[in-house]
Amino acid sequence: MTTTPSGTAVGHKVPRFEARGKVSGGATYAADLKVEGVLWAKTVRSPYPHARIVSIDTIAAKALPGVRAVLTGDDLPPNTVWGRRIVDVPILAQGLVRFAGEQVAAVVADDEETAQRAVELVEVEYEELEAVLDPEAAMAADSPLVHPEVLDIPGMFYDMPRPQNHFIVWDWVNGDVDDGFKDADLIIENSYTTPSVHQLYMESHNQVTSIDDEGIMHVWAPCKAPYAARNQTARAVGLEPTQIVFHPVTIGGDFGGKGSPMNIPLGYFLNKATGKPVRMVWDYTEEFMAANPRHASRLTLRTGVKRDGTIVAHDSRVVFDSGAYAGFKPAGHLGGVSSVAGPYKALNARITEYMVYTNNPPCGHMRGPGEPQALWALESHIDEIALKLGIDPVEYRMTQLAAGGEAIALGEIYQENRSKETLEAAVADSGYANAPPAAPPGMLYGRGVAVGERIPGGGQNNAQVTLHRDGSVSLETPLFDQGAGGVTVLQQMVAETMGLPAERVKVNVMETGLFEMDSGIGGSRVTNIGGIATNEAVKKAHAELFKLSAELDNWPEEQLEVRGDMLVRTDTGESKPWKEVVSRTTTPILGSHVASGRESDVTGFCVQIAEVAVDPDTGQVKLLKITTAHDTAQIVNPVGHQGQINGGTMFGIGYGLFEEMKVEDGRVTTLSFADYKIPSIIDIPELKTVLLDPNSQGAGPYSIKAIGESPNAPTAPAIANAIANAIGVRIRDLPITAEKVYEALRSKG
Repeated sequence: MTTTPSGTAVGHKVPRFEARGKVSGGATYAADLKVEGVLWAKTVRSPYPHARIVSIDTIAAKALPGVRAVLTGDDLPPNTVWGRRIVDVPILAQGLVRFAGEQVAAVVADDEETAQRAVELVEVEYEELEAVLDPEAAMAADSPLVHPEVLDIPGMFYDMPRPQNHFIVWDWVNGDVDDGFKDADLIIENSYTTPSVHQLYMESHNQVTSIDDEGIMHVWAPCKAPYAARNQTARAVGLEPTQIVFHPVTIGGDFGGKGSPMNIPLGYFLNKATGKPVRMVWDYTEEFMAANPRHASRLTLRTGVKRDGTIVAHDSRVVFDSGAYAGFKPAGHLGGVSSVAGPYKALNARITEYMVYTNNPPCGHMRGPGEPQALWALESHIDEIALKLGIDPVEYRMTQLAAGGEAIALGEIYQENRSKETLEAAVADSGYANAPPAAPPGMLYGRGVAVGERIPGGGQNNAQVTLHRDGSVSLETPLFDQGAGGVTVLQQMVAETMGLPAERVKVNVMETGLFEMDSGIGGSRVTNIGGIATNEAVKKAHAELFKLSAELDNWPEEQLEVRGDMLVRTDTGESKPWKEVVSRTTTPILGSHVASGRESDVTGFCVQIAEVAVDPDTGQVKLLKITTAHDTAQIVNPVGHQGQINGGTMFGIGYGLFEEMKVEDGRVTTLSFADYKIPSIIDIPELKTVLLDPNSQGAGPYSIKAIGESPNAPTAPAIANAIANAIGVRIRDLPITAEKVYEALRSKG
């Protein structure tokens, strides 16, 4: 592995700024927060996926000693809902429940045990209604409506012709697909499915909320987008955003699942009802039942090709099961599914995405939302096309990948396109070009490849850099680090621009209010947009320092530089410690900047090659090795960068082979880790990382490419392609379990 250290901090192995607290036990998580007089809250959840609430009897629960309040939907203002864009998530069910696990009542008591006993005393009478559980069936004109009032839901941006369950239909089109199929020599069509899977952060959703004497709501919760959650909570409960303060706490993992308000709006009403701070902590049964997992999907790909493999038409139909609500998605749909067209040359391409309401648990974001589903289907499909044409899968990709200056299927042209170089690097380092190695005794050997790419995300990030009178430097950031190390990267960037080692920059994670708005962490945005914000904040602090030096010492502003601890005149070479200038003022020097932007036209490619051994008698799959090659630019922190690659690959292994939230009759049946299977240490194969020369075009002031989400998307299709190579049968339904492999082999005969 190689990196390019460029100075004092960027490119160096810098320890995570929050690491000491985590490994020593000193980190403060919301569930550990000690708050005087705090009460415990728990909720009553619906056992039915779709039902009308006939009555709720809370008399026995209220009579239990130690119970302070019991709230139902009738105790809240009508239509009290929240949402990140589409506003449709009830704080408590009002009249209807739309999935098994929906909250219908909340109990507040002196302690957790009493709250749980009170929950069991609440009696709810339901009238069970027909549940809509299959998204394809839900799209039929005669399907019952999950939301009969769908046309009136705030935040809807798809112009529905009539009330319907498919609340978003989103198209990406380049060229004339129907005309393109007329020129095809061969048309290949396949359908692929994925289940819903959970993000599996170690820390479950939890919170402490309180209201002070001035009516300000205070929140301690593991939310990676506190400004957005603050605004959504304010809208739901009828406050101004400035009346809510999110305080920073350590986040015990996220992977996309902790960007929503969750029960914070409910916490407000519980605070109002009791006049006390209130704590809520979900157990993992509740997480599996009612959090916001990755969307289940069905993807149908139809591709027209010439005999030489040229793609003349590529048409994709994608159906996502949104579950009962859409409010967990900041964009309302999953833009990452545009990856189902891929980085390939296609004369004509079309993608149609359907986001569908059902009575299943509502879904949200998970590491690269939409991309793992898209790449699973596309890269499996590309292998099937190559097989039909009698071309080696790697050779076929090499001929069909867009090169520099060429448009990919949806018409985009990247600043730099190193897809083929990344594929070549993966092939070379994995030994793919050599003869296949011998399989272990009694096993079948196979290998497969998959290609993905990820652009640095857009959004809005803020930074404030302070030059203190004692010569210290601090970064004030609104980013609640969710465990990926993004704030450490910003610390390194501040240090680099100052010319100091990273440990000289103190990081202060700030409560909401210092800035007007911030997108938080997500979408591979922080190193890109956050890097721009911090870099500009340093420059503004320097400008203020130069201005002050001109006023105090008559040094020319335009001929000054900061080099580490020194303020230097570039015209004469004179220098002095800059703290001498700042110390002559009563206040420190501040530089603040807000950076915002759309996604970049820079991308980074990831190619993975999986090697497997399959037991033909049992269907058991053993992963032997995964080689993952990455098209990189400047790597800010090599340790963090490699950690993202390893962690993302493990995510992909789980998605490909193990994980599934099983649902029967609308009820999740995998409600514990005894039933929900994830990779363990014995499932980790040899992992080999290959990094391309980082001297390439990147985004932002430090020329970076995204890494946080790209490694997890190609893994499942690479494994699937390896299994198909080994057994000669294609499995198009994730996860690829031993049972599915066994049945496929038996059906093959």
